[in-house]
Amino acid sequence: MAPSSQAAPLTLFEKLWRSHLVRPETADTPAVLYVDLHLVHEVTSPQAFDVLRGQRLQVRRPDRTIATMDHSTPTTPRQNGRFIITDAQCAAQLSQLETNCAEFGIELHPLGDDAQGIVHVIGPELGLTQPGTTIVCGDSHTATHGAFGALAFGVGTTEVGHVLATQCLLQRRAKTLEVRVDGRLGSGVTPKDVILAVIAKLGVGGGAGHILEYTGTAICSLSMEGRMTVCNMSIEAGARAGLIAPDDTTFNYLASRPRAPKRQAWDRAVSAWRRLPTDDGATYDSALAVDGTALEPMITWGTNPGMAIPIRAPVPGTADPAALRYMQLEAGKPVLGRAVDVVFIGSCTNGRLSDLQAAAAVLRGRRVATSVRTLVVPGSQAVKRAAEAEGLDRVFREAGAEWREPGCSMCIAMNGDTLRPGQYAVSTSNRNFEGRQGPGGRTFLASPFTAAAAAVRGFIVDPREML
Repeated sequence: MAPSSQAAPLTLFEKLWRSHLVRPETADTPAVLYVDLHLVHEVTSPQAFDVLRGQRLQVRRPDRTIATMDHSTPTTPRQNGRFIITDAQCAAQLSQLETNCAEFGIELHPLGDDAQGIVHVIGPELGLTQPGTTIVCGDSHTATHGAFGALAFGVGTTEVGHVLATQCLLQRRAKTLEVRVDGRLGSGVTPKDVILAVIAKLGVGGGAGHILEYTGTAICSLSMEGRMTVCNMSIEAGARAGLIAPDDTTFNYLASRPRAPKRQAWDRAVSAWRRLPTDDGATYDSALAVDGTALEPMITWGTNPGMAIPIRAPVPGTADPAALRYMQLEAGKPVLGRAVDVVFIGSCTNGRLSDLQAAAAVLRGRRVATSVRTLVVPGSQAVKRAAEAEGLDRVFREAGAEWREPGCSMCIAMNGDTLRPGQYAVSTSNRNFEGRQGPGGRTFLASPFTAAAAAVRGFIVDPREML
């Protein structure tokens, strides 16, 4: 019998990998992958540019390289139109990025620019993030862009230099893990709760060596901003990246974006993008199934994102003693009712317009508890403008929250946006490691609903009571 000429079915990841493979890997060397888009910020790039200078190299594709200021930027309101940078190291990083971009011909969105913001927020909103592409950035939450069906990796400073010089990346081929979430999400259950539940099941190492592809009816029903939240935290399960197949929701989001293809180029692009989803019959190396209808609002109790529980559940009896000591919690007891000092709403995980709308839905007509400092930090200048156009800034201010300028802010404890030792925070960010939000600070990760509810009550509460 003659062999079949029909191609074997492929997963989304396999299609992306094959279409960008410059040189396959061997037993001794990793594969060489072409990079379509390189996103740059001020923290992980200075040494990379110094390497270029030392080797007398130019940036290979400045037209495929975009920079913004986000990690070291102050989020306090401007004074007389000016940003006040109190940290000398942060000021130096921002100044150096400006110098580097000018020298090497790279497009930069500096402080105050209309398109400035967190790198993983502005890429999608500008239409730079597109299905079928490869994207890298010197930041571990680059997986965010996988929500569009893009293969997006966080890389280290050395790799940032390699990509600047060659527009290629050395990679070992990852395995695939399908995370299927089916069913309709209940009231008060958000994409943040979905991904915290997934990480709680997988553990912080369960995705190691894998690309996670999120599938199922619950995932397909999410908005693009919700999908970005899910993919953003793939790295917290140890995964190399996260993916969601592009569909009409994706195309509708991109259609009006300034950097998206136009006219006939748009039609050609959409036609190609429709061929990206995993083929029927393709297989994954591993799989995890989650019942979306059974999910509840989630919250972390410990010192990594895998230490998460439904908000009304007790801390597990098998909880890590070291994490309990740091958080000053007891196994077998709930976190409900735990007093909090600070609430942070923002970050590349939950700093988009829909996240701010969710927080405002809880805060509207209510006041933040006098014992709680509440920071609301939009993910970009575009998000800030859109929120203000809807009057969300007034909702936050009238509730007693601080309305800030865009930036990474308290997610990484920059420019004074920090916890004091011993303080508890409910945060919509992505990491709750010891000291992540300030030395001795204790972080509960949760959704914008849960964070806003805690701000009003002054303690951790099931947000469904306030919706």
